[in-house]
Amino acid sequence: MPAHHDQHPRNGRAGAALAATPEPGTGAGPGAGTLDLSITIGGDAGQGVESSGAGFTRALARSGLHVFSITDYRSRIRGGHNFYQIRVADRPLYSHADPVHVLIGLTEETIKIHLDNLAPRAAVIYDQEFRHVDAEALRRHHVRPVPLPLAQVAKKHGSKVMMNTAALGAAAGLMNYNVEYLESVIKENFASKGDRVVEANLKVVREGWKLARDAAGDFPYTLPDPGGRPRRMVLHGNHAFALGAVAAGCRFIAAYPMTPGTSLFEWMVAHSQELGIVAKHAEDEIAAICMAIGAGHAGARAMISTSGGGFSLMVEALGMAGMVEVPVVLVVSQRGGPSTGLPTRTEQGDLLFAIHASQGEFPRIVLAPGTVDQCFEAAVRAFNLAEHYQTPVIVLLDQFLSTHLRAVEPDTFRWEDVRHDRATTLTHPQLDRLDGPYLRYRDTDDGISPRAIPGHPRAVYAISTDEHDEEGHISEEIRNRRQQMEKRMRKLDTAQAEMRGPAWYGPEDADLTLICWGSTYGPCREAVDLFNRDKGEGGRINLLHFSDLWPFPVEQTLPELRKIRRAVAVEQNYTSQFARLLRMMTGFEVHATVNKFDGRPMSPQEILTHVEGEVPVRA
Repeated sequence: MPAHHDQHPRNGRAGAALAATPEPGTGAGPGAGTLDLSITIGGDAGQGVESSGAGFTRALARSGLHVFSITDYRSRIRGGHNFYQIRVADRPLYSHADPVHVLIGLTEETIKIHLDNLAPRAAVIYDQEFRHVDAEALRRHHVRPVPLPLAQVAKKHGSKVMMNTAALGAAAGLMNYNVEYLESVIKENFASKGDRVVEANLKVVREGWKLARDAAGDFPYTLPDPGGRPRRMVLHGNHAFALGAVAAGCRFIAAYPMTPGTSLFEWMVAHSQELGIVAKHAEDEIAAICMAIGAGHAGARAMISTSGGGFSLMVEALGMAGMVEVPVVLVVSQRGGPSTGLPTRTEQGDLLFAIHASQGEFPRIVLAPGTVDQCFEAAVRAFNLAEHYQTPVIVLLDQFLSTHLRAVEPDTFRWEDVRHDRATTLTHPQLDRLDGPYLRYRDTDDGISPRAIPGHPRAVYAISTDEHDEEGHISEEIRNRRQQMEKRMRKLDTAQAEMRGPAWYGPEDADLTLICWGSTYGPCREAVDLFNRDKGEGGRINLLHFSDLWPFPVEQTLPELRKIRRAVAVEQNYTSQFARLLRMMTGFEVHATVNKFDGRPMSPQEILTHVEGEVPVRA
């Protein structure tokens, strides 16, 4: 049996031991470039942690640096510790990373929680009025206390609520980062609140910057201004998928908001009028999927965004879409379960559920993009596959992929290459030339019947959720049941040829292969680079990533599995669901598994902590 490694919440020290200690003044960290720093902003819900982190991320990107940031928040409106971690480098980033080099503590609790995840000589920025922060204890921990009058500065210019703005300015000043980039973001973020609010925040950020700059001394972790300001987009997986859906011709979305899928729906709603999209906030998830199925039946490219709990409610209607052969795209952004579970955390626990959801058997396609970049393409493919095969397509995202921000190049999303596959939907001229009666569910060699949008006089047909004949009329006859069941399921054999096999990253002659799917690609990729850079002489690792999960690409996978010397499956679930699927479909059994199910995303250092002992040592 494979070994099972239980991953626990990050405590930092195990991971920090694997990260290279940066040289003074460079910030060189886990990556291959000369700059690699992590910044964490922590505080209570309601203190603007998320908005501050997102704003700082955009400011860093505007200077030409690469960014990758994650947010960690509790499922409560106010109170409770939240934090936002930003990684910045001079090369493309695919994951967050430990340890942290600058900690901004908006509460005293933040410092206690994150202290063990700080790099040597890291800085802790906090308000000088905090009564229970022991500066000497921080120094004994080999980190630098930076107490500043943050609340006082905020109140001087209007309100204590701007303390987070002062803290951002202080972080920029400490790292000698050009404050103008932060100022540009502040002007945009507060423009709707008037010049007075904008000017107050600008004064606060400038004063915070100057205070920290004066106190910086020989702080080793600095941020250069690369200049040139290359234009990059900073967005997360949900927004990238929404852009792809627009490019794919989506004209209808229905949803009942459910974290972490809500921001996808919100984006579509916000842009619905200018893009000609019908967006329906349904009374519940059952209504949402039924609306989308209706829209798909009427000819619109339709989708639903939800999470695992909402998807559970949609299961019966999912079967209806399979039976009546209506194209519909379901975006399921996974979170920890069961029940309401961990509403604001991440997990990969819905894979086998998505493949087998609903009673009975019917074809569906399941995709799981691995990066923000891939979310755009996955959306385009999902709509094309759904319409071509006239079947539901389920796209598995998760909280990590749906919410982390990453800087991407503008030409990452190639709109000019997008094509709409409507080959199996008959046009009005084709229906005009129809020879004989129109059979909506005609038995065909590939399982795909010719689809007609309602409204043409020569394509009037019945649609039934009971078993039906080729015309759509209810039938319980044995021969008909066999014919229609075999016809529908034949789509899986046809679609399998379009499924993409796994993708490699890393050296071909690796001694160990990380097998992953969906969003674990980024942390695994960074782990491969980190290991091979630091320990490549004793052995090398690579990764094999799967994004097309059902129908499983067996023929495309088997040759790749033969190249593996030793395999470790890396998954954010308890039962190694993909490793089980891989064994079921190919007979291949991994040698060990790394599983994390505490709701927090894996970092590259965590992965390496658990796989180092699995890498064979070269002679």
